[in-house]
Amino acid sequence: MAKKMHDTPMLDELESGPWPSFVTGLKRLAQDKDYVVDLLGTLETSYRTRKGYWKGGTVGVFGYGGGVIPRFTELKKEDGTPVFPDAAELHTLRVQPPPGMHYTTDVLRKMADIWEKHGTGLIAFHGQSGDIMFQGATTAKVQEAFDELNELGFDLGGAGPAVRTSMSCVGAARCEQSCYDEGRAHRQVINAFVDDIHRPALPYKFKFKFSGCPNDCMNSIQRSDMAIIGTWRDNMRSDEPLARKWFDKHGMNELVNDVVARCPTKAIMLKEVKDLREGDHLTTVKVSDTHALEIDNKDCVRCMHCINVMTGALAKGTDTGATILIGGKRTLKIGDLMGTVVVPFLPLKTEEDYDALVDLGKRVIDFFAENALEHERTGEMIERIGLVNFLEGIEVDIDPNMVATPRTNPYVRTDGWDDEVAKINAKKAAAKAA
Repeated sequence: MAKKMHDTPMLDELESGPWPSFVTGLKRLAQDKDYVVDLLGTLETSYRTRKGYWKGGTVGVFGYGGGVIPRFTELKKEDGTPVFPDAAELHTLRVQPPPGMHYTTDVLRKMADIWEKHGTGLIAFHGQSGDIMFQGATTAKVQEAFDELNELGFDLGGAGPAVRTSMSCVGAARCEQSCYDEGRAHRQVINAFVDDIHRPALPYKFKFKFSGCPNDCMNSIQRSDMAIIGTWRDNMRSDEPLARKWFDKHGMNELVNDVVARCPTKAIMLKEVKDLREGDHLTTVKVSDTHALEIDNKDCVRCMHCINVMTGALAKGTDTGATILIGGKRTLKIGDLMGTVVVPFLPLKTEEDYDALVDLGKRVIDFFAENALEHERTGEMIERIGLVNFLEGIEVDIDPNMVATPRTNPYVRTDGWDDEVAKINAKKAAAKAA
């Protein structure tokens, strides 16, 4: 039987609303754990004083330099002893999830049992880092918990200035929009960089994320240093029976307003059947006996909107692969950045393709390790040294597809400008002399 609960009037208020509360879960765990009783006391104090009392430190497991987030209490009495001694330490284990976050119920039960045995019992599936967050363990229990999780087949994730835990979408296992084998790419890349995950040695964090299609369910383009996003390079496919069925249900207004009008590049046109054009770059699909959609694939930017609205009637092409972008991140030194295209299309069909992906990752990380400043992300490094220098450093040829918006691209060639200025000045001087 756990010790008597502390008074927690402010936390109690969080249980008074109509929605489930994390406080209720903590109180349930506290029935059998003095650890969680004192954790609730610490949390109540923080709510009352509006101050956090957890500080960092050094805690780890044998052979690893990262993966454990240390937390020691600063809430002390005058004699230096903790106010809540049973929760004086609250370390978190970051554990890497399987690609696509596929679990069996048996594995989930075993994870819960391990953490109830060694920690608070509080688990987050998943933290913003992508890890399974086993939250709350004492220093003495960290190694024991890790050993059992490791026996279950799981490894610690990244923390600190290291390659971080990767994330991949549910992918081909459950999604018809998948353009490559996300699980295979995820596993192959992470296995190649496992030493860089466990032993932090980079200027700052480096994240991989794998999204199987341009819907980018992993938010990789704005949250990862190296984003691998599925795409295709042939024509979009169509299915006339499904298109007619969709049209019969939704009608002309929805077709025009939610499909045609929302195409960002105006690649989709609604036409009468008699006016349809012919061309290798066109995808056409009849929605009725009189009207059809005509899609100009040259102008399609793979935004996925029409496919999402008319799933099945319209579909991705068959020549699939991935676009690779570098430099996405949230706010740090120079604000939010989205990834820059460095490889417009990588097929990702053969073993050689996946090896090429790993090789590119190695070149990018090596360049980042040698050229980034301390506490600087990849995108900030590229902003500082210039994209051309970065591409040269990772041995990637410049491609026109790397330009995000060619018609508004502000970069122009400046070689020869000095000669032009000299000519203009010479003409002015000659005219003045005359």
